[in-house]
Amino acid sequence: MKDNYYDSITMLESVHRLFLKVLSDEINKLNIKDINSVQAVLLYNVGDRTLCIGDLTEKGCYLGSNVSYNLRKLVENEYLLQEPQQYDRRSSQVKRTKKGLELSQKLDQIFEDQAKFLQDNGFSEDKMKDLILTLSSLDRNLRKIR
Repeated sequence: MKDNYYDSITMLESVHRLFLKVLSDEINKLNIKDINSVQAVLLYNVGDRTLCIGDLTEKGCYLGSNVSYNLRKLVENEYLLQEPQQYDRRSSQVKRTKKGLELSQKLDQIFEDQAKFLQDNGFSEDKMKDLILTLSSLDRNLRKIR
């Protein structure tokens, strides 16, 4: 069990890094030079909402990345708008700009194409749901250890 547990955790990291590399390649094909794959994932995770930065950090997986740096770059490159919270000036919220929305729509198409590719290559919707259930269970149990 120990070996399978450890192998599954390292496989998760490997798959995540590969996902970021594939996403980086897709962003380069669009000739977008002012954003990287981690920043694209952050932007995509904002969605149509206005989010506190803490909520955004909790929502995503940004292995080995500096979330503050990447958010600052997204604001500088006009993908996100950052505003202080009304009741707590120490905290801030982010929301997409028009430029951020346009890129999010392109990312949505990229993810749609990737999902179709997986489905065409034998990775069914049921397999994906089973994977999500398994990973959710692993997440819940690791949180109990913590």
